[in-house]
Amino acid sequence: MGTIPSNQRQQPGSPIISDVLPKNRLINVFSSLTRQFDSVESRLNDASSNITVLAPRNSAIQGLPRKPWENPDDYARFGEAAAYEGSEGQDRARKNLERFVKAHVVVGSPWEEGVEGETLAGDKLRWEKRGEKIYIQPGDVEVDSVAEQVSNGEVWILNGVINYV
Repeated sequence: MGTIPSNQRQQPGSPIISDVLPKNRLINVFSSLTRQFDSVESRLNDASSNITVLAPRNSAIQGLPRKPWENPDDYARFGEAAAYEGSEGQDRARKNLERFVKAHVVVGSPWEEGVEGETLAGDKLRWEKRGEKIYIQPGDVEVDSVAEQVSNGEVWILNGVINYV
């Protein structure tokens, strides 16, 4: 994993995460979700605060057994029909979706192997390299590539999703 030399970080006019995230077609579903939450979008736009975005491929999000805004606990508590109905249901769905997005943003970059990172959702993650592949733990989520290295962090493309419940 390369890191960006300090002389390339935070120069005026340097690209930041919010500039490059929407340009990658492999992750445009996740990218569009980040723009729905001011707390996340402000971090993507903050050139003075480094982050690592763990962006699931479109196919990983589309292949989930449930939508990112669904939580099995909501169905158990409110029932299938009522879980996301009305304004309270919409609030629950929005909070679940925000948690999904925040679970994929690690505070800090560069993020070193074996070092525990904390997501905006408050979860602890680490990564390890096995052979030529990188995996996020817990969950053994495979990293497809480090797609971007910019002045305020990195964008990693994942072949799966981080546990967000």
